[in-house]
Amino acid sequence: RKRDYEGFLCSLLLPVESRTSAFALRAFNMCPFQIKDSITQKTTGLMRMQFWRDALEDIYSDNPPHQPVATELWRAVKRHNLTKMWLMKIIDEREKNLDDRAYRNIQELETYAENTQSALLYLTLETLGVRDIHADHAASHIGKAQGIVTCLRATPYHCTRQQVFLPMDICMLHGVSQEDFIRGKQDKNVRDVIYDIASQAHIHLDHARSFSKKVPVKAYPAFFCTVALDDYLHNMRKVDFNIFHPSLQKKSTLLPLYLYIRSWKKTY
Repeated sequence: RKRDYEGFLCSLLLPVESRTSAFALRAFNMCPFQIKDSITQKTTGLMRMQFWRDALEDIYSDNPPHQPVATELWRAVKRHNLTKMWLMKIIDEREKNLDDRAYRNIQELETYAENTQSALLYLTLETLGVRDIHADHAASHIGKAQGIVTCLRATPYHCTRQQVFLPMDICMLHGVSQEDFIRGKQDKNVRDVIYDIASQAHIHLDHARSFSKKVPVKAYPAFFCTVALDDYLHNMRKVDFNIFHPSLQKKSTLLPLYLYIRSWKKTY
């Protein structure tokens, strides 16, 4: 609820038998995710990542460490026979991301998103008892869209820390430097960079929806996170892709309502 509010709201819409496990997965996902912002030395980060790697080995050996998230994750693994590979991918990819460097291109950002956000969606599908290739395709594209939007949303925060992680190839294409973002410039070429990146997220959402008729209805609750993505991309269009606009930093008060409507319509 505190660290992943949107994920928390989406998990509330899952069937009762999946909800606790989804909370455990979301909580686990936040653990390696938060490491980067809580350390000053990479060595410390690597040690904490190793803790979670060891914890996963212990969980799958039926001997979870005495740590609240690990205990809940162990219960989820037992209940739904969750695939260990996806959990490991989340840790591995977060560890690579400790290096504090911008993505060289949009494909690098998408790979990161696939191994974190999409992996989380594959696991959520498993809690719903869905193992379906079309649902996996949708999860892959939605996860990539989620990763791209997360990168965009975090940009103003990163800029306050003199860091920019946006894909370098798109910045170079429009002649924009990292310094332009750090200074909070709102020139047309800066907005064009954001437009190009946001468009890629939109393309992934369209792809995910293009085969919605083939995706089992049972899988839909895993994909309600698209509501928050649509909301952010819509708000960004309203402010003409000015990433620093104050309205984009606010929590959407109508999000619970939008989520409820989407779940009632049974669509993603």
